[in-house]
Amino acid sequence: MSSPTGRVSVTALTKKQRKEARKMDKRHKANQLRQNKKDLVLAEKRRLGSRDGPPHLVAVVALHAGVDAEAVTRLLRCEEAGGLVREENSVCGVSDSFGLVMPRFKQRFTFLRPDTADMHSLLDVVKVADSLVFVLDSTEGWDSYGDHCLSCLFSQGLPAHALVCQGVSDLAVKKRVDSRRALAKISEIRFPGARLFPLDSDQDAILMLRHLGAQRQRRLGFRSRRPHLLAQQVSYTPNSSEEGSGGAPMGLGTLRVSGYVRGCPLQVDRLVHISGFGDFQLSQIDAPIDPLPLNSMTPRPAKPGKEGDVDMQDGGVDEVASVRVLMKADPARRESLQAEAEVDPMDGEQTWPTDTELLEAEEARKSKRVMKVPKGTSDYQATWIVDEEDENCEEDEESTDDEDDEDLMMDESIDGEDLDSQVDAASGGGSDEEDEEEELNSTSDKGGADQRYDEHMDEAEEGEGLKRYREARANEMFPDEVDTPLDQSAKNRFQRYRGLKSFRSSPWDPMENLPADYSRIFQFQSFERTRRRVLAEAAQEEEGAMVGWYVTLHVVDVPPTVMESVQAGRPLVLISLLPHEQKMSVMHMLVRRHPSNTDPIKSKEELVFHCGFRRFRACPIFSQHTSADKHKLERFLRADAPTVVSVYAPITFPTAGVLLFKQREDGIQDLVGTGSLLSCDPQRVVLKRIVLSGHPFKINRRSAVCRYMFFNRDDILWFKPVELRTKWGRRGHIKEALGTHGHMKCVFDSQMRSQDTVMMNLYKRVYPRWTYDPYVPLPLPWVKGEGTQVPDDFDME
Repeated sequence: MSSPTGRVSVTALTKKQRKEARKMDKRHKANQLRQNKKDLVLAEKRRLGSRDGPPHLVAVVALHAGVDAEAVTRLLRCEEAGGLVREENSVCGVSDSFGLVMPRFKQRFTFLRPDTADMHSLLDVVKVADSLVFVLDSTEGWDSYGDHCLSCLFSQGLPAHALVCQGVSDLAVKKRVDSRRALAKISEIRFPGARLFPLDSDQDAILMLRHLGAQRQRRLGFRSRRPHLLAQQVSYTPNSSEEGSGGAPMGLGTLRVSGYVRGCPLQVDRLVHISGFGDFQLSQIDAPIDPLPLNSMTPRPAKPGKEGDVDMQDGGVDEVASVRVLMKADPARRESLQAEAEVDPMDGEQTWPTDTELLEAEEARKSKRVMKVPKGTSDYQATWIVDEEDENCEEDEESTDDEDDEDLMMDESIDGEDLDSQVDAASGGGSDEEDEEEELNSTSDKGGADQRYDEHMDEAEEGEGLKRYREARANEMFPDEVDTPLDQSAKNRFQRYRGLKSFRSSPWDPMENLPADYSRIFQFQSFERTRRRVLAEAAQEEEGAMVGWYVTLHVVDVPPTVMESVQAGRPLVLISLLPHEQKMSVMHMLVRRHPSNTDPIKSKEELVFHCGFRRFRACPIFSQHTSADKHKLERFLRADAPTVVSVYAPITFPTAGVLLFKQREDGIQDLVGTGSLLSCDPQRVVLKRIVLSGHPFKINRRSAVCRYMFFNRDDILWFKPVELRTKWGRRGHIKEALGTHGHMKCVFDSQMRSQDTVMMNLYKRVYPRWTYDPYVPLPLPWVKGEGTQVPDDFDME
C-alpha cells in the first residue's frame, strides 16, 4: 500500500553509515578539545606580563663564581631602549631587584638576582619565577657549585629559561665562533638544543627581553594548581596586650604581605604556607594601588570579587586613594590549623564499671582466701586449685612447692652452665668439672635418643666450627643476615618476627598492631579520588583574588622570626594550601640516589626534605618500589634502583618534586637524592627481613642435619613451622630437633650439596619515626667534599 499523502518515511541509516558518523563525531570532538587547549595556553601566555596578568618574574642566576651577574641586571634595565624602571628594590629581601615596563613590547617585568650562596633562597625564588636567566662563563660554562645548583633546580622543577654569556664580543672575530661552539658543546650536557645569547650591549639586552616575553612557558604542576605570590612589600605588627587578653597569642603578630597573585585565584578562607616557617590563617585581603602599571593613564576596569564589584586601580589614577578591602575571612568557613587528629586514650576501652560492680569487686577482694600455690602460678591459675582441709595434704603441697622451687633453680643453673660451657668451648678453654656438669645436664634432662646423640658431640670442636663459619659468612656480606644470639633464646630475640610462605602472596593485615602514632594521623578512604576532586575544584575556582591582582594579605599569629628573616635579606614566598594539606599522614616519595653522593645513607637517619613548597626535617625509612601489597625494607638508600622513602609529613597532593639533603657536621647540606611525590598511604606495608643461616654438615640425599642456626631445642620447636630455603634454590622444612644444642634434621625438595647454606627468612612490619620538624637550619655555602669510601662491612642490626 502507498503511504498517506504528506507523510515521508524515515530514512534508515545503514550500519556502515552510522559507524562513519561516529568516527566523524569523535574526530570533531578531538579537534575541538585540541583547539580549546591551544587557546587556553595562548591566552595564558599573552596574559603573563600584560595589563591583565602579573608581571613577568625573571630571576638572574649566576652559575660561575667568575661571572658578573650584576652587570647583566644593569643591561636588562634597557633604559636607552625605552625601558621604564618604575620600582627599585621591588622584591622585599632582595637588594638587586627592580620592576621594568616596556611600552614597546606592551609588557612589564620584575627582575631579581637571588643570592646563589643561600640554597634555600634560591630554591624558593625558582619555585615562583616565570623565567630564569642563567649566566655562564665564556670558557668553562659553570663551576662545581653551579653544577650543584643545576642538579637541585632540575630535580625541583625548572621553569622556562635562557642561557647568556658575557665577554664573547671582546674576543677576536676569528675566535668568537670557536668560543661559542665550545660553550655550546658544554651547555649541551645540561640544556640540549638550548640557544646561547650573548649579552654585551643594549641591543643584546633588547633581544633578550623579546625572547623572554615570547618564549613558551613551562607548566609546573605543584605551583600552577596552587595560588602563590612573592612578597614585594612586608610589614609586621605585634599583637597588643589587649589583643592578647582577648584571645590572640602573645609574642605573635600580624604579617602584611603585598604581591601579585599567581597560579590560581586566592581565597581568604584557605590556609597559607610560608616557606620555612609553617602554616597560618588569613584575616583579610586588601587591594592597594598597583606599583607597576603598564599604562598609568587608563584605570583598571572593575572585576567581580567575592563580595561584589572591586575596582582595581593603577598607580597614577589616585595616589592618595584609600586601600580597599577585597574580602574578610569568615570564622565559620575558615579552615582550621589542626594538623594532628585528637587522640582519645580511652578510645576502644570497655564500658566503665558501675558503682554496684565496683562494690562487688571490693567485697570479693576482702573475702579472698589466702592460698599457698606453686611458685610462678598466676591468680587465674590459683582459682582452679582445690583447697583441701587435710593437714597431710597441706604438708604434701608444701613439699611439692619446695621441690618445684628446687627444680626451677636447677633449670636456671643448668641454663647458665650451658651458656658458659658454649662460650668457653668457643674460646678454646674448659675444665673437667664443667665437662662433668654438661654430662650431668645431658643425662638428667633428656633421655633416650637425645642422650645417645649428645654423647658423641665434642663441645670444643663445635665452638671452633662456629667461629670459623661466622667469619666466612661475614666476608660474603649476605643481605639481611643476622647472627642468632648465644646469651638469649631466639624466640625471645625475634618474637616480633614471623615467617611467610610466600612474600608475594601470603596475607598481611595492614591494620594489625598499629603504633600509637597512627592515632595522630589522617587517612583517606581513596587518596587518588580525593586528589582528583580537590584539583578539579581548584581548577574551576572563580572566586577570590584573581590571578594578576596586586593584593595585601593579612596573615595572623605569625612569629617575629619571619620578619627577621626578611630583614636579613631573604625573600619571602607565600602559598595558599589546598584542602587537607595541613594535616599529617604517611607520605611516600619515589627517590633515586644522586650520583654525586657516595656516602652510605642508612634508614631512619635524619634528612632534610624539600617537597613541593614545603621544607622540613625527618627520619624516613626506605623500601623497594614494587606493585605488590608488601614491600621489603631497604636498610640503605640504594644507588642502582629507585627507592620509596616513607615519612610522617603534612599531606601534599602530587605532582611535586622532592629533594633530599644530608647535613654535615660543619652545617653544609649535601644533595643525596632526587625524585617526586608518590602517594599518601598509611596502609602501605613495609616489612623488615632478617635471615637466619645454618650449615649442613651431615647430608643424606634430600635430608640433612643442620647446625649453627639455633643453639637450643626450644628455639627449633618454636620456628619449626617456618619454611627453609637454601642459597642454591632448595626449599624444605624442619623435621625434628636432635639433641639439646641446636642441631636439627631438615628435609628438602631435592638433593642437598655440601657447599650450600640453609636459610630462614623472618619478617616484621616497620614504621617511620615521628621526627617531623618544619624548622630547617640555614645551610652554610656549599663546598664540594671528598666522597668517603663505602666500608666492606656494615652492622646490619
